[in-house]
Amino acid sequence: MDALPVEPEEPGVEQPPAGNPDGNPALPSLDYSRLYEYRFKDVDQKSRQLVWNEIARFLWERMGRPRRVLDPAGGRGEFVNAVPAEERWLVDVVDYAERQTDPRVRIVIGNLFDIELPHAYFDGVFASNLLEHFHSPEEVSAFLDRMRDTLAPGGVLALMGPNFKYCARDYFDCADHLLALTHVSVEELLFAAGYEVREVVPRFLPFSFRSRLPASPALTRLYLRTPPLWRLQGKQFLVLATPAG
Repeated sequence: MDALPVEPEEPGVEQPPAGNPDGNPALPSLDYSRLYEYRFKDVDQKSRQLVWNEIARFLWERMGRPRRVLDPAGGRGEFVNAVPAEERWLVDVVDYAERQTDPRVRIVIGNLFDIELPHAYFDGVFASNLLEHFHSPEEVSAFLDRMRDTLAPGGVLALMGPNFKYCARDYFDCADHLLALTHVSVEELLFAAGYEVREVVPRFLPFSFRSRLPASPALTRLYLRTPPLWRLQGKQFLVLATPAG
C-alpha cells in the first residue's frame, strides 16, 4: 500500500511568552500562510478533507468519544470539521482565507498563550503536527501546561507528530520543523508536565500523505483498521494522556 494521499494538518505556530535576554531586536516572523501555501500547492483541499473525515472519526473513538473538543492549532480545520463531537473549538494564529469550517465550530484567532480559553472544560484536546515547531522542550512544556488547564477532569490530550526515530532523513525538509522529537521524548515531556500517559503508538500515520493515488476514504479506512500496516508505513507517533491526579 502506498502512502495515504493527503498531508496532515499543519498549524500556524503558537509561541509561548518569552523574554529577549540578549537585548537584540526581535526577528521578523515567518509568514506561515505563504509557507503552507507553497507546501500544499499540489494538494487538493477537498481530497485532504475526505481523508481527514476518516482520521478524525478514528481518533475521536480512540479518545473515548469526547463531547467537547479543542484543536489548539487547527490550521484549515480538517479535524474539527470532521470530528463528531457535540462542541468543537479551533484555535490558530493564522486566519486562513481559504478555511471552510462548519459554522457550528467556534473559531478563535490568536496566539494560544494570549487568548482566553475556558478552564477545565474540554473532554478532548487534539494537537497534530505542532510540537516539532517549538524551539525547545521548555516551550513544549508551556504548551502542555496550557492544555492541562483547559482539560476537564478525565479529559484526554491526543498528540500526533513526526517521529524522528523513523523519519530522520525527511524530518527537516519542512522549513518550520525545529525540534526533533520521538514518542519516547514526548512521553517524558508529558510526565514532566503532570500527565499520565495512557497510550503510545510509535508508528501511526505516514510522515507525508502526498502521493499519486487519488484520495480514497476506503483506502484510509483500511489503513486505520490494519495496525500491521502502521508498522510498515507509520512514521508519526500518536500519544494519548490525561492529567495526573
